Amino acid sequence: MGKSIVEEMRPFFNPKAVAIIGATNKKGKVGNVIFENFRMNKERGIFKGNVYPVNPKLDEIEGYKVYHSVKELPDDTDLAVISIPAPFVPATMRDIAEKGIKSVVIITGGFGELGEEGKKLEREILRIARENGIRVIGPNCVGVYVPDTGVDTVFLPESKMDRPKSGPIAFVSQSGAFAAAMLDWAAMAEIGIGKMVSYGNKIDVDDADLMDYFIQDDSINVVTFYIEGVNDGRKFMEAAKRITRVKPVIALKSGRTEYGAKAASSHTGSLAGADTIYDAVFKQTGIIRAEDFEHMFDLAKAFAALKDKLPKGDRIGIITDGGGAGVMASDAVARFGLRMADLSEETLKFLRERFPPHAVPGNPTDVVGDTDAERYRVALEGFVNDPNVDAIVIIVLFQVPLLEEEKIIDILADYQKKSDKPIVAVAMGGKKTDYYAKMLEAKGVPVYPTPERGVRAMAGLVRYAEYLRRGD
Repeated sequence: MGKSIVEEMRPFFNPKAVAIIGATNKKGKVGNVIFENFRMNKERGIFKGNVYPVNPKLDEIEGYKVYHSVKELPDDTDLAVISIPAPFVPATMRDIAEKGIKSVVIITGGFGELGEEGKKLEREILRIARENGIRVIGPNCVGVYVPDTGVDTVFLPESKMDRPKSGPIAFVSQSGAFAAAMLDWAAMAEIGIGKMVSYGNKIDVDDADLMDYFIQDDSINVVTFYIEGVNDGRKFMEAAKRITRVKPVIALKSGRTEYGAKAASSHTGSLAGADTIYDAVFKQTGIIRAEDFEHMFDLAKAFAALKDKLPKGDRIGIITDGGGAGVMASDAVARFGLRMADLSEETLKFLRERFPPHAVPGNPTDVVGDTDAERYRVALEGFVNDPNVDAIVIIVLFQVPLLEEEKIIDILADYQKKSDKPIVAVAMGGKKTDYYAKMLEAKGVPVYPTPERGVRAMAGLVRYAEYLRRGD
């Protein structure tokens, strides 16, 4: 029996020492940015391993000794990051094999995505890797980002791309530019990403390997994929079935149309494959398909917070302080294939007795525009205790005059903790609303900017719960 997938993949995420092949002192060059990422993270005390730049033409960069060849590298090197032109990569791979390094990220492009000549180089690299038990991420990728260990092979400088904080979401992307944009966006949205892998042409490490690794990674609650195509369908399906029993997987699969499929094949050399097949595979293996980028992160955010509190059914309760928003949410419930919960007589009586005459108990319950936090608490109490309600979407328009923001945030967070029903919030508005929404999210309640997005995220939780209940 060879190494387990966890042992094989560990150096990608937490190496003892990293060799940066093609490191340079020329600012802005890929080899320089990657070296700087590791150097800065080492100085910040995040990256605990050693950093070894490799370049035959230099003796030192920023006070670091530069090794002239892979052969000279110290023996603790367990990860090599390659950013030298494609034609030189096979020879470097042979040196890496000889040195006994088992994990390689090939950042360089100019391979299979360019046609036959590049595919030949890929085959040669893969042959060397397979014969020597080396795992390869790439080529033509931005590699790996792990905020907890300081691994960062993303060759976009911090001046151009913010890095997100750590969190329970793993993000895997075939496209490097999309991965970089996502990280930048997640940083702004304050969404934590625990591990990002961009694998480009994926000649070796693929989606299935990563799913098998993430099953066993306790720091990750939900895995999101941006996929253009899958090479080995059976391997993918088997790995998907294994992981979705344990944690949710979200896939954004592009190349849905003939135009998109054509673009994908020229981008990472992927054959996009008939989209209906992917749809069927995702349904069968319990992968939740995201419609678009926004949906993918809406789902990831919901699962990151609520993976252990899935709805027991599809009956949704809606509480709002704006009638129109309640109507929009009710429409969305129908549109995404869910049901509006029928509140029990007991709940309606409970609400009527405690509401002022102009508030509207029901589903949706409208606590109306003169509401305070206490009225929301009463509504929540009723919904949480009603056996006909499986999940709650609560719309808070923070603009209403009498609503004490801090108080409603604490009430929502408190019910999220003590109730076994998942709660997602919707807060529509601008900068001030965004400020309170972030406070609420920090306390474990996912918040969405529109009723449709809140309900659609909840629908993802419902579908995944249904898949788990169905068993195989």
